[in-house]
Amino acid sequence: MKTRFVISLVLLASTLVLMGCPRQTTINRLNGDPARYRGKEVLIVGTVTNSFGAAGFGAYELSDETGKIWVLTRRGAPSNGARVGAVGRYVQGINWSGRNYGSAIEETDRKVR
Repeated sequence: MKTRFVISLVLLASTLVLMGCPRQTTINRLNGDPARYRGKEVLIVGTVTNSFGAAGFGAYELSDETGKIWVLTRRGAPSNGARVGAVGRYVQGINWSGRNYGSAIEETDRKVR
């Protein structure tokens, strides 16, 4: 009986954790259907191909097999070549430092591999 309770509790906790995590998508899907993702939290996994930052803010270009997208961060940008899982809100019409980047992800979390 106690074992059943523990298993049920673990399954419930796992389900709640997974429900709070965004599903991984591709850059091509984001850019191909921007209305579907606009303002929603997304997860993209890719390689950093360009990055810069100053005073604790930064931006980095993340590339996967399907395309590239800029990620805006409120902390230092990862190094070029780093494998990154970026979680954040998908936004369109980003203008930063006088350049228009079209669409981007406002980072809320990051995992470097």
